[in-house]
Amino acid sequence: MKKIGLALAISLLGGLTAQADTLEKVKASGTITMGVRDSSGALSYTLGEGKYAGFHVEVCQRIVANLEKAVGKKLEVKSLAVTSQNRIPLVQNGTVDIECGSTTNNATRQKDVSFVLTTYVEEVRIAVKANSGITSIAQLKDRNVATTTGTTSVQLLRKHERANGIDFKEVFGKDHADSFLLLESGRADAFVMDGQILAGNIATSKAPADYKIVGEVLSVEPIAIMMRKDDAGFKKLADDTVRDLVKTGEMAKIYDKWFVQPIPPKNTRVGLPASDATKTAWANLNDKPAEDYAKK
Repeated sequence: MKKIGLALAISLLGGLTAQADTLEKVKASGTITMGVRDSSGALSYTLGEGKYAGFHVEVCQRIVANLEKAVGKKLEVKSLAVTSQNRIPLVQNGTVDIECGSTTNNATRQKDVSFVLTTYVEEVRIAVKANSGITSIAQLKDRNVATTTGTTSVQLLRKHERANGIDFKEVFGKDHADSFLLLESGRADAFVMDGQILAGNIATSKAPADYKIVGEVLSVEPIAIMMRKDDAGFKKLADDTVRDLVKTGEMAKIYDKWFVQPIPPKNTRVGLPASDATKTAWANLNDKPAEDYAKK
């Protein structure tokens, strides 16, 4: 028997794992792996020492609690930090069972993964230093604009009608904290990303008053918890959990806990009450992609 490369072996093994029904998989293993983010604003962030918190982390914890009831046993919950680049492959190959971060649900990604009913609707915005004088897209001409590798934000900026003829240089951070550092250190003049991620990084920075969110809304996007494709049982359980949280009013309470009230570790406030778009998503629960939101 010929030896196969390690990468191919992992890929094949992952493919076999990913085909398994999640309910059966976690019942057999006694563990579930949550994909989490280090710096996705109040949706998902690190507290240090392997601990994570945030709005989507808590919603995932509620899903896991119902999963434990369904399989009839307590599960060991593992948290695995993922990035914008590797989150989808890790869900596809079975390494991560449920991704609790800041992933946009769009048509391209729906070909590879599934999304739970939308729990947050995001507006992509621009963060700058308060003394920069930048207030609009037009003023980004010939500037360095930071974004995070593996995200869609800069493409959205380039496609925006007001960016026509505006030439800027892209600089990339490996994660959202790294992208904010590019702005903080002066290596970038602006940071383009989901508004709540910008607000979260500003709120936890050394000098929050030194930054502001400016300019036009670049896009409105559904942000959702991600899972493997064609896993009907787990999708139904997760969707039903979200429906119940909305119906009981618990979803709004969880949202306020993370976006309005002081949050650990520094007891800072993100200060973003639920937007009309997010409230509308709760009132009309669906898993439609971002392309549907862009339709007039």
